[in-house]
Amino acid sequence: MNLRTLILGASASLFALAAHAESITIATVNNGDMVRMQKLTDDFTAKNPDIELKWVTLEENVLRERVTTDIATKGGQYDVMTIGTYEVPIWAKQNWLLPLDKLGDNYDVKDIIPAIAGGLSVDGKLYAAPFYGESSFIMYRKDLFEKSGLTMPDAPTWDFIGEAARKIKADNTDVNGICLRGKAGWGENMAFLTAMSNSFGARWFDEEWKPQFDQPEWKNTLETYVKLMNDAGPQGASSNGFNENLALFQQGKCGMWIDATVAASFVSDPKASQVADKVGYALAPDTGLGKRGNWLWAWSLAIPAGTQKADAAEKFVAWATGKDYLKLVAEKEGWANVPPGTRTSLYENADYQKAAPFAKMTLDSINSADPTKPTVKPVPYVGVQFVAIPEFQGLGTTVGQLFSAALAGQMSVDDALKQAQDAATAAMTEGGYIQ
Repeated sequence: MNLRTLILGASASLFALAAHAESITIATVNNGDMVRMQKLTDDFTAKNPDIELKWVTLEENVLRERVTTDIATKGGQYDVMTIGTYEVPIWAKQNWLLPLDKLGDNYDVKDIIPAIAGGLSVDGKLYAAPFYGESSFIMYRKDLFEKSGLTMPDAPTWDFIGEAARKIKADNTDVNGICLRGKAGWGENMAFLTAMSNSFGARWFDEEWKPQFDQPEWKNTLETYVKLMNDAGPQGASSNGFNENLALFQQGKCGMWIDATVAASFVSDPKASQVADKVGYALAPDTGLGKRGNWLWAWSLAIPAGTQKADAAEKFVAWATGKDYLKLVAEKEGWANVPPGTRTSLYENADYQKAAPFAKMTLDSINSADPTKPTVKPVPYVGVQFVAIPEFQGLGTTVGQLFSAALAGQMSVDDALKQAQDAATAAMTEGGYIQ
């Protein structure tokens, strides 16, 4: 056999392999952990050379809109979708998602943290695999607290947070006392504000599904938030979501930031954060009513029922959310950068505990959030920072726009709450929840 024949044979084999490669399209969010995953997929393709990966990476609000439209209309654009704890039970009950029952013998479903697995399961079946899980807590600048003579309690109140934020702002001309989400969206500012409102004793609906934005607990929540941000927050805060506030904190522009626990690895990463060695952590604030302002969420990978490539999609999901992926990230990026909040074994790992000083508080925050009893007063719904009904996605975005406008000074708190009450009443009436 001559060299020409060998080359032609090899080329034919490569062509045949490429011709038989199955392409799957993955829709995901532009958060840091997801971006990191894309950089590490050579490991997956080396193990699965017959599967080609195509990515659609979108900002959080846009991703939610696109995947919701696609799955509701059976568009079939995506074979794997990045969705959250809100969508999974609703979509699974409508038979829009495939159960994940072929993740492999080594996947170890029982290792998934129960609070996370419960939110992604229906009737005991897992319908989405968590890529990372999160609650929310306070990240703060220890050096600025020391400079201002402040000591952060492990479990602070909202009153303390307000006083501390204003003092840090007064003591530092180039630093905001606090950074909080203001960008409109049911998963952006309303994730924060709904969790905050729980700690103030507020609720979206009473036991008869009557909207509650006309009650004093919501007024207290929104007034406290708007005044705090006006006094000690950044300019243009109504445009800031998770990624914008992350950038501000990493640049040293925030004395405190109350947001997702997943941010801890990014604010403490010396390669990305200018204040990596100055960050402390504390539980989300309360008002003494028995609920803290922390949420429960998991960005997860799910497979739409309409895909024609379910086997290839499930192989990818198993790779991206399995134990070996955590080891891969640890090897390439260090244990502190492993996607958090999904597996019990991670929090039992001595290497992770040593590398991630935020590990225990993250787990404690996740375990303390109870989606079945999210509020001080009884409610008819499940969900900590969302209401697990189909109408919430549209209603939450509408209310988020109103509250973002109040933060921007485009309307008063009273007007925002009145319009939120009217919008919620209309949605609940149309949905048949109330007469």
